[in-house]
Amino acid sequence: MAIKPLSDRVVLKALEKDNVTESGIYIPESANKERPYIYEVVAVWPGKKDVEMTVKVGDKVLVGQYSWDDVKYNDEEFKIVGIDYVLAIVD
Repeated sequence: MAIKPLSDRVVLKALEKDNVTESGIYIPESANKERPYIYEVVAVWPGKKDVEMTVKVGDKVLVGQYSWDDVKYNDEEFKIVGIDYVLAIVD
């Protein structure tokens, strides 16, 4: 990964979501306003002196809505978020 977050931030990539119901109806992402914000961690910085980085590359995490900065790098879209906005690790 060429993007290395600084301070207590992590770089996230959206997981592909299945937007088709079992009956074959397509649901556009704009219509699904209550979707969970689940991402895969692709880069982590060691953190600040007093901040423990509790996630690692490859973890799937749930983050708070509107808590990230959008970044486009090499035609891929990423989110950069502070560790305080990572709400949970998803199994």
